[in-house]
Amino acid sequence: MKRIAMLLVSLLMCVVAGVVFAQETKPYKEGHVLQVSFIKIKPGQFNNYMKYLDGPYKANMEAMKKAGLITGYAVYRSQPRTPQDADVILTIAFPNMAALDRTDEADAISTKVLGPMDSRDKASMDRESMRELLGSQLTRELILQ
Repeated sequence: MKRIAMLLVSLLMCVVAGVVFAQETKPYKEGHVLQVSFIKIKPGQFNNYMKYLDGPYKANMEAMKKAGLITGYAVYRSQPRTPQDADVILTIAFPNMAALDRTDEADAISTKVLGPMDSRDKASMDRESMRELLGSQLTRELILQ
């Protein structure tokens, strides 16, 4: 009898825990993913870097957006707090984390827009004369319910 009572109590506790767990929902849902890059422009190179962003960078971002790989991008000017801080911030919005895995599609688009990998590597080295990439991070939007 004691065993049956213990079994019933255990079963009842599992049912109650299952109901409580099933009713527990997050107060948010996961939104888009934002890649944020922090750039320090070298002295006298601001307009040159802006020309690059308005040219090849913009063309590549628009092609990625048209293909559905990204949902948007933006360029921000920032007031650095210290000499080591970024003065330009670039953002790229992805619909979700899975979009970051579509590298083959992104490479194909970049090759079409910007040319083969070796010329893109050279252009990247040329940009280093205009700016320094301080770092980047991924953030995910949390949409409150």
